[in-house]
Amino acid sequence: MAKNKDKDIKTNAMRILDKNKISYTVNTYECDDFIDGVHIAKALGQDPAISYKTLVTKAKDGEYVVFVLPVLEELDLKAAAKATGKKSIEMLHVKDINSVTGYIRGGCSPIGMKKLFKTVIDSSCLKYESIIISGGRLGSQIFLSPDDLIKVTNSVTAEITAK
Repeated sequence: MAKNKDKDIKTNAMRILDKNKISYTVNTYECDDFIDGVHIAKALGQDPAISYKTLVTKAKDGEYVVFVLPVLEELDLKAAAKATGKKSIEMLHVKDINSVTGYIRGGCSPIGMKKLFKTVIDSSCLKYESIIISGGRLGSQIFLSPDDLIKVTNSVTAEITAK
């Protein structure tokens, strides 16, 4: 649960944005348990189209790959593998998210993981001035420009959602 005294605490994601002098806005909200990004966006009166989720996958070669896509969409595993030049990828099991990324389910930000993994952001982000990503813990969001997210995560964009 996000407590009021916690709202000013910086996450790894925020510290990295600060270090890189990237402009962003933080929004905190009460969150007992994570449901999903669509419910969070609607509960906060936000446009779900600009709310992006972070999914972690594991390629057949053992490499972890991060994908960032709208909360309304599903990851197309074939398109995702193609975008990364991998033979195939599969979703990382929820129980492994913390040990691989340092984050928990529902609080996984593409910024500030234990390691800078290969990251692909859905190209739909380029339509917006600002998108919303996880702030790095439950009850925390970061609003930033897609270009800044691409820069700080050293990522590429591609069409990775199921059609």
